[in-house]
Amino acid sequence: MKNNRRTFLKNAAALGVAASMLPFNSTGVQNKSSKSEVNALPRWRGFNLQYIYMMSRGINKPNEEHFKWISDWGFDFVRLPLTYRAWLKYKPAEGDRALTIDDVYDIDESTLDLIDMAVDYGDKHGIHVNLCFHHAPGYRIGISDRTGEPFRLFRDEDAVDAFKFHWELFANRYRGIPKSKISFNLFNEAPWPNDNFNGEIYKNAISPAVNAIRKINSERIIIADGAGAGNLCVHELIPLGINQSVHCYIPGELSHYKVDWMKDHTDWPTPMWPGAIGKDGNIWDRKKLEEFYAPWGRIVKQGIGVHLGETSGSHRLPHNVFLSWLEDVLDIFKNMGIGYGIWDFIGHSNFGILDSQRNDVDYEDWYGHKLDRKMLELLQKY
Repeated sequence: MKNNRRTFLKNAAALGVAASMLPFNSTGVQNKSSKSEVNALPRWRGFNLQYIYMMSRGINKPNEEHFKWISDWGFDFVRLPLTYRAWLKYKPAEGDRALTIDDVYDIDESTLDLIDMAVDYGDKHGIHVNLCFHHAPGYRIGISDRTGEPFRLFRDEDAVDAFKFHWELFANRYRGIPKSKISFNLFNEAPWPNDNFNGEIYKNAISPAVNAIRKINSERIIIADGAGAGNLCVHELIPLGINQSVHCYIPGELSHYKVDWMKDHTDWPTPMWPGAIGKDGNIWDRKKLEEFYAPWGRIVKQGIGVHLGETSGSHRLPHNVFLSWLEDVLDIFKNMGIGYGIWDFIGHSNFGILDSQRNDVDYEDWYGHKLDRKMLELLQKY
């Protein structure tokens, strides 16, 4: 894979990539996606692929067939959720000692080679690859003292330094690959605002990494997830000149209906759309969704690139209800010129179009996998 990566870089240079470097605040270029007249990012459309997502699931080799299928179906975007622990030499399992700060800087090159492989597959099949630290140094959504991190990103300078180091590592590794091929999503789902987290704290924590990436490649597309688990745009980040990612799982009582990882939640309202009952008894329909996500359309008009990095719903949600809700979500964001990345693609959380284990879908056989054709055709419309 090192040879493949060198070939990729050599080919990129031959195409004049170095000569086409643009100022740091230039975002996104047109590839297969239609580009909004307003949105600074292309309207990428595609999926999340969970190869190196959680250590409990292991480190998996990227599958070229997935990239081919995604491309053949008319999509051009893959978001790779990554755990930084996968490319550390010390990979603690449950019950092992916690990470130390020294561990965080001791790199296992073999895992990075697997990420190179995914980037190569994206290039081969015309797919933009977005790299996202779902577990970043010092931060993971829902982080607790049991997570085994030696520091916290929004509290400790050591974490900010490590966060910068790892993004600097990636920036150097992919310095010659053009922005049409690869982008950086700094981490997944910033916290809800609270006494220990706000927009200024967010900006201060990521600024060193942003500056390091730009120093290495001034045109690299950099994306920051919204606060509130991706729901809220962060105006304090606008002066950084970076893009933002929104996630749509509203209302959660609908999108996450009876998911396995929320077994303690037993009071699930009857799923319906429109008319879903959300938290605190709020009734949701398309109009309410439009109002909730309208701030994202406003920052698009301010020149901030926005992409919908995640959306989809539980396999236990009735299929007709799920598709009705999802169509409204996709149409709302399309009207704002915003593309999407479905969570996920195959198996795992069962939110995707392959092997989703829904009991009310007539699946189509797809090379030994179960394809949700109705969901695929809906996605292709948007």
